[in-house]
Amino acid sequence: MFPGRMTLSPPGPPCGPPEELQELAFIERPIRRSLKTAEEIDQLTVDEDLNDVERAVYLLSVGQEVQRASVISNLPSLVRQNPAETFRRVVPKVREVLNGAGAEIQLAAATSFLTILQDDIILIHTHTYSILKTVLLHLNHRDAVVSSAWLETLLSAINALPKETIKQEVLNPLLYQSQLSHSVQARLAACRILGKASCKFDSLIVKKELLPLARSLCRDVESEVRVCMCHHLESMARTIGVDDTRAELLPELLELAGDEESSVRLAAFDSIISLMEMMDGDDRLHLLVPLVMSACDASSQVDEGVMVSLSFQFGKLCSGLAGFLSDEQKRLLLQKFQVLCITGLPTEENRMDVSESTLIRCNCCYNLPAMVAFVDPSHFLSDLYPPFSSLCSDPEVSVRRSVAASFHQVVKLLGSNVHVIHKELLLLLQDSALEVLDALMNHLDEILEVVLSRGDNLMLDNKLPELLSALLSAEQQVGSSLRWRLHEKLLHRYSCLSRLLPGELLHQTFSARIFIILTTNKVLPVQKEAARTFCTFLRYNRKQEQRQEMMERLIQDLAQGRSYWNRLRFLDVCEIATEIFSRKYFNKHFLIPALELVDDPVANVRYKLCQLLPWLRSSLRLPADKLLLQKLDFCVQKFLCREKDKDVVAMIRKVTLARNQFGPGTSQFHMRHEWDLLDQKKEKEEMLLLEMEQLERQQNDGKLGSDKHMERKRRDSKTSLSSTKSMSVSSSTGSSSSGKEMRKAKLSRSRSLSSQPTSSKPMNSDRPLKAKDLGSSSGLGKATRDDLVRTHFTLTTQSTSSMPVLIRSKTTSLLDQASMLEQRDHRTSTLDHKTSNRDHRNNMMEHRTSSLEEREHRTSTPEHRDHRTSTLGQRSKTMERGCGMKDSQSRKLSVNRKSSSFQSERD
Repeated sequence: MFPGRMTLSPPGPPCGPPEELQELAFIERPIRRSLKTAEEIDQLTVDEDLNDVERAVYLLSVGQEVQRASVISNLPSLVRQNPAETFRRVVPKVREVLNGAGAEIQLAAATSFLTILQDDIILIHTHTYSILKTVLLHLNHRDAVVSSAWLETLLSAINALPKETIKQEVLNPLLYQSQLSHSVQARLAACRILGKASCKFDSLIVKKELLPLARSLCRDVESEVRVCMCHHLESMARTIGVDDTRAELLPELLELAGDEESSVRLAAFDSIISLMEMMDGDDRLHLLVPLVMSACDASSQVDEGVMVSLSFQFGKLCSGLAGFLSDEQKRLLLQKFQVLCITGLPTEENRMDVSESTLIRCNCCYNLPAMVAFVDPSHFLSDLYPPFSSLCSDPEVSVRRSVAASFHQVVKLLGSNVHVIHKELLLLLQDSALEVLDALMNHLDEILEVVLSRGDNLMLDNKLPELLSALLSAEQQVGSSLRWRLHEKLLHRYSCLSRLLPGELLHQTFSARIFIILTTNKVLPVQKEAARTFCTFLRYNRKQEQRQEMMERLIQDLAQGRSYWNRLRFLDVCEIATEIFSRKYFNKHFLIPALELVDDPVANVRYKLCQLLPWLRSSLRLPADKLLLQKLDFCVQKFLCREKDKDVVAMIRKVTLARNQFGPGTSQFHMRHEWDLLDQKKEKEEMLLLEMEQLERQQNDGKLGSDKHMERKRRDSKTSLSSTKSMSVSSSTGSSSSGKEMRKAKLSRSRSLSSQPTSSKPMNSDRPLKAKDLGSSSGLGKATRDDLVRTHFTLTTQSTSSMPVLIRSKTTSLLDQASMLEQRDHRTSTLDHKTSNRDHRNNMMEHRTSSLEEREHRTSTPEHRDHRTSTLGQRSKTMERGCGMKDSQSRKLSVNRKSSSFQSERD
């Protein structure tokens, strides 16, 4: 009737994925309120009134295995608290529990007893003896792991036991355990016990009782036992001495070195090399050298064990046998080392395992410093540079990391020849693996100190720019990674550049990069290390302009930066600056910008400033820093009065209420004294740096002055050739005519004086000149010392000769002065001609002075010009009537008159 109607199916289980059904089923399960039943809880419940020892005894007696293991693990703390009661009541119960206990309790007991013996908790030998009994009882446990744990406890107990106890309780059973009837595990334990016990006894007992047992174990049928005994013969050899070792042990070791098993030969080889220092020259020459050469031959037959051991011991062998090898043997050893350095590389056809070959090359890197000393640094380029370069460019990261770890030792050994490995240093600095950079950064400061000590040679070779570029690229590579600890280490190592590079170069290359890291890096330890490096660069920079620029960047970009993060970094810089700079420098440059952050709008900055207030206060010293102290107190008052942030208020109250307000407590007075001494040392260093800066400036100025002086000297030397020729010609003519001119001058002066009356006032020009006048008349301060002396002498003679003379008119007096000056000029010209060859520079200065006077004379007033013209006219008429002089001489005399009359007018 209703064909479209659907019939309803009976209700069934819900449909869905089986996982959801299982979750639903898990939810419907009844929840167990407790993991333990009531009976189990009653068994685990312990009376609270019991002390620790009683509780331990109770749990060891009736507790479960978990409780017993817990008590045994806690045994060292019980011994520390109450050793007597613990050994009297708890240790016997532990011994009972160990009988038939499982491996977990056995290991816990062995570990606890080992801790007790190693920490020296017990002081009574009877307690050690009780532990020894327990150890010896479980030494031969069927489980190898448990037996090994008990053996370690026994070896530690031997150090704390007396000799008699060891001899009776340990060595006597050992004779029985070393027999072939016992298991290999027991014989191996006997080998280790022999090596440990031989250090407790003297050489006689070891030689008489222990050495025969060791000799029998060296001849054991099991190679594992022989190997173990070889490793422990060294301790016995050091006990019995050199002579007995040569007679008793070396034959055994040499026999084992020829064993059929390679592991035994390898163990014997290692033992012989470790005993090399106890051998004399003959033994090394006749026993060790053939053994080493045979081992080198055997290693060429792809014996991996021998090759690995030889590569590890190669440096020690070459150092110990250097004085006993012939040139041919040295050459063979070097060739073998070169082969080991390239073992396993793709260029070599070796079937050795990759891990073994990589280990061999890593061992070669470890032995590089010893090999450099073996071949002598002068022969490094020819003998060791090829394998060294191969190791630095090895395809395996572990090999390059190993060579980077020993690079600083190679650099120190090379010394002045360090330029040979400059390329390899650049390769390691630019390596793509951060593990290599990490190994190199451990001693980068030592490497750079040797490399950069070459100074100018690096600049001449153009290697310094390459090195600086590699250092910057290494920093960028590390900075772009997530290895922030490596970045921190790298920045710490770069701080050594402040004392290795010139300040100008360091400022141009590294200071800007370090400042960028300081302002942009988000890792706080890296930022602090960058701040420390930047402050170090700032302290050792000897350029005032560069220091000022760096401080301005700190103030503008950090202290006054827009980001509160930068202002926080400035406070971190201040905290570091208190450690690097002296108080005086810190107070001058850092203190005031830090106190200005009291008004910072961000609470975190003010909170950081409150934390730094004790350090800022400790940098002040009264009465010199009284004004700074007032500013700091004003800053504190602002915090106390205006601060609204609760954290900042709590911090400032904590600081103000601290003992000895803003400083370390009185109990640390001795530390204050040490800080004062350290601050004095820093201040002296800063003063020394300033003196060095001034000295460098003076040297630079001196170089510039010397260059100018040399240039002037070259110009003067060119002009002196022409002047000396003219002076030589004029001197011959002047000397012949000087006598006639002097007589004519005297005659004219006598005529002028005879025609003058004797009533007149003295002239002002006849009074003596002062020093100021002398300075002004010496050519504007440019005359030399000889010119000043000569001028003073002529002026004094002139004043003394002209004082008693009375004149009527200015014309006649000027005429007389002209005649006197003419005579003086002739004398001085004659003296100058005689001394021209010795003092040419003074003549040049006089010539310049006369030219300046002529210029000033040309610029005189018109009245003085007329007066001078009339005077010269009268003088010319008189000279024409006295004698008929030549036209050339009259022109020369007129020039002298002009200069002399001008000087008289000035006087």
